[in-house]
Amino acid sequence: MAVRHIVFDIGNVLLNFDPEYAYLDLIPDRTERKSFLREVCSRDWIVAQDRVHAWAPGEADLIARYPEKEMLIRSFRERWHDMVPNAITESVAILEQLSAGGADLTALTNFNGETFDEARERFELFNHFRGVTVSGRIGLLKPEPEIFQHHAAAFDLVPEDVLFIDDVVANVEAARDAGWHAVQFIDPDRLRRELCSLEVIV
Repeated sequence: MAVRHIVFDIGNVLLNFDPEYAYLDLIPDRTERKSFLREVCSRDWIVAQDRVHAWAPGEADLIARYPEKEMLIRSFRERWHDMVPNAITESVAILEQLSAGGADLTALTNFNGETFDEARERFELFNHFRGVTVSGRIGLLKPEPEIFQHHAAAFDLVPEDVLFIDDVVANVEAARDAGWHAVQFIDPDRLRRELCSLEVIV
């Protein structure tokens, strides 16, 4: 295969993301903390926030459902930076190598619009991308087929020449359904081996 375009996911590929980090001292009991993140600030709620730019409406809706948890719900946004403590150094090194070699790099990410803007200010890795499709800016989410179509059209990508890197199996499968080549991110060492096998890097 000829790889002319490389598309990166962001969360847990290039940036560490774990909501538990924000609640370690607020909910010291691990079982209680996991229950809160499973039942209140749940995965479904986080995904819904990734579909929009403005954070406040979704937060207000959740507080209306769980008024007794208002402080903890607001802490999700207030402590968002704690959930994204750092970049994944080894992954960024791969990105930098690809960039230095002249690769055409874009990113496709499920990310709330507000928090993405803050992440972009914090991390220089975004400077390596020709552009980024952010779910919260367009109202589409991976693995919906339309977001892959949108990204390809926005950046003039030829689907069969795209290599997509994402940690979520459903997103990898959706990219393949869109005609892209795709690999699941497990860890940086494995990604490097896969890129070498595809002769994307040496």
